[in-house]
Amino acid sequence: MRRIAAVVMLAAGLSTLGASGTAAQDFDVDLALVLAVDVSRSMDLDEQRVQRDGYAAAFRHPEVIAAIASGLVGRIAVTYMEWAGATYQSVIVPWRIIAGRQEAEAFAAELAAAPIMRERGTSISGGLLAAARQLAESNVSGFRRVVDISGDGANNIGSPVVPMRDQLVDEGITINGLPIMIRQQEPDNPYGIDHLDIYYEDCVIGGPGAFMITVDDLDRFAVAIRRKLVLEIAGLPPRLMPAASPPRAEPRVDCLIGEKARGRWLDPFIK
Repeated sequence: MRRIAAVVMLAAGLSTLGASGTAAQDFDVDLALVLAVDVSRSMDLDEQRVQRDGYAAAFRHPEVIAAIASGLVGRIAVTYMEWAGATYQSVIVPWRIIAGRQEAEAFAAELAAAPIMRERGTSISGGLLAAARQLAESNVSGFRRVVDISGDGANNIGSPVVPMRDQLVDEGITINGLPIMIRQQEPDNPYGIDHLDIYYEDCVIGGPGAFMITVDDLDRFAVAIRRKLVLEIAGLPPRLMPAASPPRAEPRVDCLIGEKARGRWLDPFIK
């Protein structure tokens, strides 16, 4: 908690409000959602394009718009940020209030128009810390605060992921996952790990109602993104959520597997 607060204080002078669209400022919303998207170089350009197009298409889809309207307030706040190594986190679309089709389509258009970047490293912990900062600076009051984090590999640089996850959960933030397993078994992908879904379940996601959806087929990427957004946006009302997360069992995988794998490879260009 102290570490997150310190980073927020250092970044207090930075604004998350954009110059166009409906900026998030002193609104009550059903959900404050950070879309934290992996842009490490282990994902090729085709995967990056399908991922970006999938998020843009989801916000244009009637199911997502209907989910937004179904909330107690009928609007959400959302921001889209990308992350890779420990020092690379970039906000692509700042906080926007979405209450209907017009705002949703404006968000989708802004996202689709942004250039696609790829950077070295996979620091899930850095992505989570940056997402927590975005939530602290959002200027919205949400019934739920959620980080939706995608990735195609284990944390391999920066702080260990488990303590960071636990800090966010202690702050009342739910972390949902989108593990991307399209290239996990390819022999030329030394940075992939077996059972990335189990890694995400045991080492990354957490908080009340936390869940994940895996992607193992490029053709199903957009459908998985849309399905996940619908479930997040139309989540359980706060009064029905458990007061605290159940005690965690011991992880079924080594949550430091990414850091250990990085140490075994001589290639300085960490993916």
